[in-house]
Amino acid sequence: MAHRTLKRGSNAKAAPPKSTSARFAAARSSAAVKGAKGPNGPKPIELYYWPTPNGQKIVIMLEECRLPYTVKPVNIAKGEQFDPAFLKISPNNRIPALVDPNGPGKRPISIFESGAILQYLARKTGKFYPKDERGRVEVDQWLFWQVGGVGPMAGQVHHFKSYAREHIPYAIARFVDELNRLYGVMNKRLVGRDFIAGRYSIADMALVGWVNGWQRQGQDIEQFPHLKRWLARMKTRPAVKRALALGQSWRQGVDMKDPKVQAVLFGQRAR
Repeated sequence: MAHRTLKRGSNAKAAPPKSTSARFAAARSSAAVKGAKGPNGPKPIELYYWPTPNGQKIVIMLEECRLPYTVKPVNIAKGEQFDPAFLKISPNNRIPALVDPNGPGKRPISIFESGAILQYLARKTGKFYPKDERGRVEVDQWLFWQVGGVGPMAGQVHHFKSYAREHIPYAIARFVDELNRLYGVMNKRLVGRDFIAGRYSIADMALVGWVNGWQRQGQDIEQFPHLKRWLARMKTRPAVKRALALGQSWRQGVDMKDPKVQAVLFGQRAR
């Protein structure tokens, strides 16, 4: 599998994604070789990634924490997320997923689900996550609000507005309106605040990639001035800029209305 090892501030371009089952297995096993250190120090974190808002939030955190990491592209349009070796890392067959060779007890650990990954990295580094319980609850509730609300609703908007073979006005209106309501919640929350939970945190990182797609979600950012101000502030951060740019070229040439692509992304049932 093609990969990219990054250092904070790196402007190098990621290699185009390539994947086979053998390479997935090799990438996973590389985290379990003797010890957690390579010849030049600790091994980098392995990030299984595709340029989606859920993937971007993890890149932001890795960049903000200055953690060395290697990008393992998982081309979801080609069904690489269903590779049996990837299933061992991400049982839900979704990106992002992460392997930390330097996990608890200096043993490798694999993690799936973006919210869980953000919390793990925050605990590991002690950054962008309060140490006191009240502060953590404040961050957690907005993090889970994104994971359970903004992300799924925006995803449904993207599907029914842009990808569905059949135009269903009710479905589009249902999810556009619900997302509009959530935008209103964010806008009110940001009155008098620079960030969603007070100080900059993993909750902000979780939201920015989704809110950045406001146009294709049928929203008017001008109706939400406090949210607009927050989004502009977030996009000035170098880590956010790098995350939003990472892998965007990989999407070129992917026809989301191709029946084969849609069968991979939208036609899956239990296996």
